Amino acid sequence: MKPLLLLVLLPSLALAAPRFEQSAQRVDCYDFVEVTLTLDAPPAGNPFTDVKVTGEVTPPSGPPVKVTGFCDAADGTLFRWRFMPSKAGEHSFTVTCAQQNGLQTTHSGRFIAQPGKLAGPVRVDPEHPFHFIREGTGQHWFWNATTTYQLLAWDDDSIAQSVDRLAKLGVNRIRVALAGRIKDGKRWNEPLVMRTEKFAFKMEPWVAARPDNLEDPGFDVTRFNLELYRKAERLLRRCRERDIVVSLIFYVDGFDKGVDPFGKERMGGQEEQLYYLYTLARLAAFPNGMWDVANEYRKFRTDAWAEQMGALVKEHDPYHHLTSTHGHGDFRFRKSPWADYAMYQSWDEHGGYQFMLKNRREQAAAGRPMPQVNEEYGYEDHYPFPWGEKRLWPARIADNRRQLAWEMSMAGCYQTTGERANDGTGAGPDTGGGWVNGRGNEHMTMLLGYRRMMDFFTSFPWWTLEPRPDLAGEGALLLAEVSKRYVAYLPKPGNASFQLARGIYRVKWFNPRTGAWHELPEATQAKDDKWAAPKAPGAGDWALLLEAKR
Repeated sequence: MKPLLLLVLLPSLALAAPRFEQSAQRVDCYDFVEVTLTLDAPPAGNPFTDVKVTGEVTPPSGPPVKVTGFCDAADGTLFRWRFMPSKAGEHSFTVTCAQQNGLQTTHSGRFIAQPGKLAGPVRVDPEHPFHFIREGTGQHWFWNATTTYQLLAWDDDSIAQSVDRLAKLGVNRIRVALAGRIKDGKRWNEPLVMRTEKFAFKMEPWVAARPDNLEDPGFDVTRFNLELYRKAERLLRRCRERDIVVSLIFYVDGFDKGVDPFGKERMGGQEEQLYYLYTLARLAAFPNGMWDVANEYRKFRTDAWAEQMGALVKEHDPYHHLTSTHGHGDFRFRKSPWADYAMYQSWDEHGGYQFMLKNRREQAAAGRPMPQVNEEYGYEDHYPFPWGEKRLWPARIADNRRQLAWEMSMAGCYQTTGERANDGTGAGPDTGGGWVNGRGNEHMTMLLGYRRMMDFFTSFPWWTLEPRPDLAGEGALLLAEVSKRYVAYLPKPGNASFQLARGIYRVKWFNPRTGAWHELPEATQAKDDKWAAPKAPGAGDWALLLEAKR
């Protein structure tokens, strides 16, 4: 009987061994090579936990890189492994599939990475660490972001339309949640945002026993919702084509019922780690991603948890995409090695120039300069409650949001805005809602002002300038690279002056509301002294650019 048993087992094991297929022999840098592993017979048990796909890549130079694969079929018959090269030249790799039954299969291969048109991940500029650059191109990157929390709850056509619209408006980063669910927009006093045939109002990264039950979906946290992740991949591809970076948020409003299946009792445990690790294995090979450990984490997690999960993300992302977490009015991870930039939530004037200048100074004092971002400062026309001070229209109209964005830029910092959700897209079959889900139309024009601001700053090396309130007189906010370049912003019309080093300067007014430039006669400064700016060409806020004539 023993020989007969052996004959039965051997074919069974052979059927369980995967077939390996490599996507390409040549690939552009910052695209990815994919190896698919197909099993004719599904493995016993849970393929998301019982089958391990790992690999190691040897690039043309530098140390080997370890990369993890992922299951892409609910029955365990398909796995994928991806690697994004950053260096041109020949790469060799091995991929190993280890099953719980002890069967282990290894595949080796090679591919050539060649220079292409794709930009690499966003990085912190090592020479000017309050600012960003793109790996591969070395170009400095001006953060111009907006909030689209529930974008993945739309159908693919609506997602594509939203991405294309935002790209045309100059947006280069969007905030997108992977986990979040709510009944409708009344949750945030946005009643026009509601569920439709195209918009589900929920994102669920796990398989749900009761997907229509918002508060008790019955998640199996050891198995993943493959359709959501495939949609996330399509979003990342579309955004990559449009040069938009996607900040992937592991939880949005995690304190709401039905969003967080772990709770504080199981936070940071193996099952929650599995969620983060699966997401990294699946999505990290896209160059245009970055990670937000959680949105408003302090409402349902602890600082220690954020430290743990931030370190986990940084350790297991082979490409070390930018990582941070969104808390509230202070950032508690200024020295944490996993945190690449600081995020804040401070609304309206409380989050403007003085607030961000203080944050920048505190970060510098911590001995670890990094970019500072007010990630949420009150969305356009969003009035959820009056608080102690009434916030009613027109307190948060588009022009007010735009001026706050200018203030934060003048503090040498960055911001993320959000379009209105109470109008523009209307209600009914094509309902939408700006910051809630990214949907918009031609009536929503706030982001035009942000694009003009970005056009202004990217017309010169803005990253070399420092906030200099010590040189500015009343009426102006000042950025300067002394003796070379000065930027003054006048929030209100009036006289403005600032200390100007001796020299001859080209002088131009910039209208933030229209994007128009106005040339002025050259300014000659005989000595280091106060310089009085000429009268602005009209009402409203203005920016003034002085550049030394060489």
